[in-house]
Amino acid sequence: MNTEKARKRRIGDRYDGYRVREKDPMFHVIPHIMRSRLDSQVFFEEKIDISGMRSFIVEHRKEIPNLSLYHVIVAAVIRTIVEKPRLNRFVSGRKVYARSYLRASLAVKKEMSEDGEEALVMPEFAVTDTLKEIAAKFNNEIIVAKQEGENSGNDTDLTIKILNLLPGFLIKFFVWSMRNLDAIGMMPKVINRVSPFHSSLFVTNVGSIGLDSVYHHLYEFGTTSIFLAIGKKGMEYTTRSDGSVDTKHFVPIRFVLDERICDGYYYATAIKTFKRYMKNPELLLQPPSQIGVDL
Repeated sequence: MNTEKARKRRIGDRYDGYRVREKDPMFHVIPHIMRSRLDSQVFFEEKIDISGMRSFIVEHRKEIPNLSLYHVIVAAVIRTIVEKPRLNRFVSGRKVYARSYLRASLAVKKEMSEDGEEALVMPEFAVTDTLKEIAAKFNNEIIVAKQEGENSGNDTDLTIKILNLLPGFLIKFFVWSMRNLDAIGMMPKVINRVSPFHSSLFVTNVGSIGLDSVYHHLYEFGTTSIFLAIGKKGMEYTTRSDGSVDTKHFVPIRFVLDERICDGYYYATAIKTFKRYMKNPELLLQPPSQIGVDL
C-alpha cells in the first residue's frame, strides 16, 4: 500500500506483499484449516443511507467531473482500507501477507445492452488520494477501456485477447503455472499487474442494470480477499413519533470477505468506518487524517 520506502523486506516477504508476523498464532494456523477462499467466505449485507448524497454529488460535480454515487462508494471503501489496513491482506501458499499496493478491480459495461461487452478496470491508488483523485483515476481507466478499435482497451483486455488465440490445453497450462508460481510468490510481475484477481478488492455495480445486490463469490485464482456488489437504489418509509412519514433513500451493498485475513470484530469496525464515510462524504474531499500501517 505504497509503503515500499517505509518497510524493509525480510525473508519470507514477496514483491506484492509482506509476510504478516501476527502475534496471534491462530492466524498462522487458520490458512491450513480453511485452505481455500471458498471455504473461508463470510457474508455481510448493509443498506447504506444515501438520502443526502444527491445534493452532495450535484454540489461537487463542477469540481469533480462526472461525479457519481459509484465514485463515492469506491472512495469510501478505499479510505476505509487506508484506515483499516488489515483489509488489504491476502492469503497465498497458506500464508498471510499485507499487500504492498492499493488497487481496485471494477467491472463496467462498455455498452448497456445484453450483448454489451464487459470491461475490467484496475486503477491503483495512493493512501493519500481524495475523492477527486480517485474519481479521476477511475474515469481515466474507463476511457481507455471503452476505446474502439482492434488494439483498443487496457492491458487486461489485450492480455485476454492474446490468451484467446491459444488452444485450450495451453490456456489450461498457463493458468496452472501462474497459480502455482503465485503460491510461492514467483508469478511474473507483469501478470500481477494485468490480473484483476490480484487486487485489494473487486467491485461490481449490478444496480446499474436494475438488479438488487448479490453475494458474489471470491475467486480462487489470485489474491483478492474482498468482493463488493452494489445493488439498485431503493426507498424506505418509516413513521415518526408524530405520525408523519419519513422517506429514506438507500443502496444495498453486499460484501463477501475472506475471514482468514482478520477477525470478525475488525470487519465490523471497518464496516462502521465505511458507513461513516458514506454518511459524511465531505470527509473524502480531504486527505485522510490517519493512515494505518499493517505490521
